[in-house]
Amino acid sequence: MKEIGRLGWTSICSLAAAFVAALASPVGAQEPEAKITIESLLQSGWQIAGYTGAVDNWSTFILLRHPSETYLIQCRAGYDVTRQPRVQTNCYQLR
Repeated sequence: MKEIGRLGWTSICSLAAAFVAALASPVGAQEPEAKITIESLLQSGWQIAGYTGAVDNWSTFILLRHPSETYLIQCRAGYDVTRQPRVQTNCYQLR
């Protein structure tokens, strides 16, 4: 078996992330004006189950769980000085 180089692993990770994103459904998809924030999730009882840096080097994936729910929520949070607002978040239900 050939050794997979750094570029190969980056491609594999990107494909895996795209696959997971395709399976995920956006939180609040029925109400686009109601933006779910990480702060509101934490205040309503959701707990951080894990986190990792993303391959784009400017954002982080945060996995949240709730003791009474059977699904998880994944949020991507990033900071970009060229955008307004500077902090960008996007949360999805993972079923």
